[in-house]
Amino acid sequence: MLKLIISGDEFYNEETEEFTFSEPIVLELEHSLVSLSKWESKFERPFLSGGVRTIHDTLSYVEAMILTPNYPEDIVKQFKQEDLDKVNQYIGSNQTATTFGTMPEQTHKSKGETITAELIYYWMVAFSIPFECETWHLNRLFSLVRICNLKNSKPKKMSKSEIAARNRALNEKRRAELGTSG
Repeated sequence: MLKLIISGDEFYNEETEEFTFSEPIVLELEHSLVSLSKWESKFERPFLSGGVRTIHDTLSYVEAMILTPNYPEDIVKQFKQEDLDKVNQYIGSNQTATTFGTMPEQTHKSKGETITAELIYYWMVAFSIPFECETWHLNRLFSLVRICNLKNSKPKKMSKSEIAARNRALNEKRRAELGTSG
């Protein structure tokens, strides 16, 4: 979860000829399957597909991420660039200690498959992932889906050329360690 403090606004009262200031607002935001689902139900198109998003699309997604009850309707218009940078950094973070390193690239999607909230819910059902995980950071949920996919798939056999390349690398490493030429 991301907490943002949005500074208050300054207003001028013409009758009293005084400036007044509103209080800062603390917002809690969550980049999750729930947020994605809210956005897609509003716009009726996939958010995660490679298409171009307008600033309106992005700000609407930020609104879908807000968990704080009773916030001003136009709060995202008060965001400064540093607030948007924090949101983007949060969305891009892994939120998990899991790394996939040099494992063969296997993804949880087929080529050309459009990822929507419903497809992610399908993956959750297919891998028996509890629905409580819909509130997890979306990248963390993707890592869990990827792990489930890898653990449930048959191990990929290495081709002869892959075996030869691995053996060549191991032999070169041993020669360097032992200082021999063969």
